[in-house]
Amino acid sequence: MNSEMHGFVDALPKAELHIHIEGSFEPELMFGIARRNEISLPYADVDALRRAYAFTRLQDFLDLYYQGMSVLHTEQDFYDLAIAYFEKAASQNLRYAEVFFDPQGHTSRGVAFSTVIGGLTRAIADAELRFDLRAKLILCFLRHLDEADAERTLDEALPYREKFVGIGLDSSEIGFPPSKFRNVFRRARDEGFKIVCHAGEEGPPEYVWEALDILGADRIDHGNSALQDMDLVRRLAADKMPLTVCPLSNYRLCGVPELKVHPAKRMLDLGLFVTINSDDPAYFGGYVGDNFKAIAEHLPLSADELRMMARNGFLAGFMDDDDRARCLALFAEC
Repeated sequence: MNSEMHGFVDALPKAELHIHIEGSFEPELMFGIARRNEISLPYADVDALRRAYAFTRLQDFLDLYYQGMSVLHTEQDFYDLAIAYFEKAASQNLRYAEVFFDPQGHTSRGVAFSTVIGGLTRAIADAELRFDLRAKLILCFLRHLDEADAERTLDEALPYREKFVGIGLDSSEIGFPPSKFRNVFRRARDEGFKIVCHAGEEGPPEYVWEALDILGADRIDHGNSALQDMDLVRRLAADKMPLTVCPLSNYRLCGVPELKVHPAKRMLDLGLFVTINSDDPAYFGGYVGDNFKAIAEHLPLSADELRMMARNGFLAGFMDDDDRARCLALFAEC
């Protein structure tokens, strides 16, 4: 990528709609919090931990992901995790984020829901003051757990409902279809929450159909396998359904053998509503700006297409109209 395109990507205002805050846990911070909490990690040092980031499938990553989050115990831990993400992403011109968090991964270890949400919301407030970056939270259910556990989590979360804007579904995809959670997502919709769902990362196109027709998704997270079903592609295009695409994640989890065959360009050519995101940047080698640079370097994308995908992030966000207009006005400068 030439220096002119490099500068263009840097200058693009960016929104991120698919970021797991636990997946932004850089090894240096992980070791620091582990020391503070007197917890031993099964790695000698930061370099040894980074060497473990050789994933061949989603489950390999998730095993390490859950191990890493186990050092988070106090409100300050969650604050430190989130503010580190906001600082790094703001340096890549991130202006708005909708951040996933996995409460079941913490409450199952005895960490109170109030501790998790307290640290995250305090970091969101500070990120706006320090970086002029606005953010909202999306609570995700872990799909490898049962629906009853998700129901209990929703019950526990409702007293804090003003602190998050949506409900999502993540974790291991194969064998855990969205339809498994139809009842709890019906409740979430009735409570007024926006709905997002991981579907079509490793799972089949049928999971995307279920996310749309059974869960009532407002956005699809990933959605790559939709390209195997042209009826589904036409449905997504007609509905202008946003897809939160994560190029470096797809590459590092072996969803694509190399970035030059990543489907983002084909998605655009088919009229799909593509946004670019980082997923779990500490594990997959790049934050949102790095993902834009990766596809700009490896795919035949024009500046207009890159700009469109950046604007799409703000158009697809669960923002109020004033914030959206303010962010979209920034594109007049690039």
